[in-house]
Amino acid sequence: MPTNHQILLDNRPQGEATVTNFKLVSVQTPALADGQVLVRHHFLSLDPYMRGRMNDSKSYAASQPLGEVMIGGTVGEVAESKHPRFQPGDKVVGMGGWQEYSVVDAGQPGALRKVDTTHVPLSHYLGAVGMPGVTAWYGLVKIINPKAGDTVVVSAATGAVGSAFGALAKARGCRAVGIAGGPDKCKYAVEELGFDACIDYKQHKDAYSLAKALKDVCPKGIDGYFENVGGMVLDAVLLRMNAFGRIAVCGMIAGYDGQPMPLANPALILVNRLKVEGFIVSEHMEVWPEALAELGTLVGTGKLRPRETVAQGIASAPEAFLGLLKGKNFGKQLVKLI
Repeated sequence: MPTNHQILLDNRPQGEATVTNFKLVSVQTPALADGQVLVRHHFLSLDPYMRGRMNDSKSYAASQPLGEVMIGGTVGEVAESKHPRFQPGDKVVGMGGWQEYSVVDAGQPGALRKVDTTHVPLSHYLGAVGMPGVTAWYGLVKIINPKAGDTVVVSAATGAVGSAFGALAKARGCRAVGIAGGPDKCKYAVEELGFDACIDYKQHKDAYSLAKALKDVCPKGIDGYFENVGGMVLDAVLLRMNAFGRIAVCGMIAGYDGQPMPLANPALILVNRLKVEGFIVSEHMEVWPEALAELGTLVGTGKLRPRETVAQGIASAPEAFLGLLKGKNFGKQLVKLI
């Protein structure tokens, strides 16, 4: 059996996460039991939610156990199978974690899903046509629920979630405005992702400056906002929300190091009768088929052209993950494992 290189959570962060929180180990892959499948991972997904799991604190999901393989989505190929629905060579997506191989009980619902790479590259099933894409779809369609002509805004606009949000919003006739960090990301958002405008938040020192920039590109106000960041960005958007606006809260990357993030003007939620709803996309599996079908069509027809940042080899995962938390990636952050 092949040797499997894995990255474990060795100790919990004290404040900011560092590479010393992780440990690289090598193990032999075990022999398969009936109903199991051995998957050789091609790509590992790195996502902001992983930072919250590293803490030993109450959240919507259990903490990542110490001494175990870090959680994470993977795509790859079936190397060996003792399950009738899977054959060697099948391309699959699952939650294989930060490792090169995984043994999966393929009979468990949702544990492993076959994917078609005819029109959609395998790696995109971890981004635009995977969990991040469905996240964007749910927040837009089920919470913001825009009508044609509405103005919708998304933070982290060039990331895996934000880029899918832009394409989905444009398909519904919305004015789509992004917030991103740096002129290159903003240029990509407008020229390749199809956003109507994109604001570089790094050019603004406070929420009032950012809110003024939002007023310039959202002259009719903001009807819907998809939140990935929190902090100053959320404070700025609240200043521009229209009455009865909707805010889908998906992430708060500004607070993943554990520090509280006060809201500057929560009275605006009342004044504008806003709907603010947090959600976890894995709790809404019923929408995944519909969402994935639309997302796959957008990618296949070139209406969604997601960008990827790819680190090489499992040993590079911790550094790539820490870079993701600081916005160093451009588009979806992946680790290539083969």
